[in-house]
Parts: sequence; C-alpha cells; structure tokens
Amino acid sequence: MKNFTFEELPEAVGQLYEKLENIERLLQDKIAGAEKKDDQMSVSGAAKFLKLSISTIYTKVCKKEIPVNKQGKRLYFYRSELISWIRSGRRKTIDEIKRDVDKKGK
Repeated sequence: MKNFTFEELPEAVGQLYEKLENIERLLQDKIAGAEKKDDQMSVSGAAKFLKLSISTIYTKVCKKEIPVNKQGKRLYFYRSELISWIRSGRRKTIDEIKRDVDKKGK
C-alpha cells in the first residue's frame, strides 16, 4: 500500500471517488438486469428453483396451488410468478396481527 503525502491526498480521494462511482454503476446495472430477467422454466427448473421434488411440483399444479402456464402437454413457470407465489404465503408477525386488530376495532 502506498503512503500518500498531504499534497497527493485530494487526487487520491478523487480517484477513489471515481472508482466507487464505477462500482455503484455496475451494481445498479446488475440489479436492474436481474429484476428485468423473467426466466421461463420447465418443471425440473421450477423444482430446482423452489427446492422441491418434481413430483411435488406436479401435485401442486394438479391442486392448482402454484402458478403455471400450460401449452399443450408442457408446463411452464416464470420466475417472477413463483417469487410472488412464495411471498403470498408469508405469515404475519404478532405485531402485524395486533395492528390489524387495532385498525378493525377503531
């Protein structure tokens, strides 16, 4: 690591700032790309993504418990739909339940 003199500090800080901006830009681009990405998956891909067995996926499809798109004999799943489905199963905390009860009581 290089030791900087007092006169070199403003330039070094400027270079660090530029590098930090580049890193932030790269991260934002990567995050934006991941959000836009809505991969289509097969049954095996959905099973791997959800960490469930393939037979469990078929059972959930049969019971209409999981979002699925059917084209002919093939089943297709979209990452965004599966993520929304997972989030919809979220259980409320005790504090959230208490707030809901308080709102209804007023």
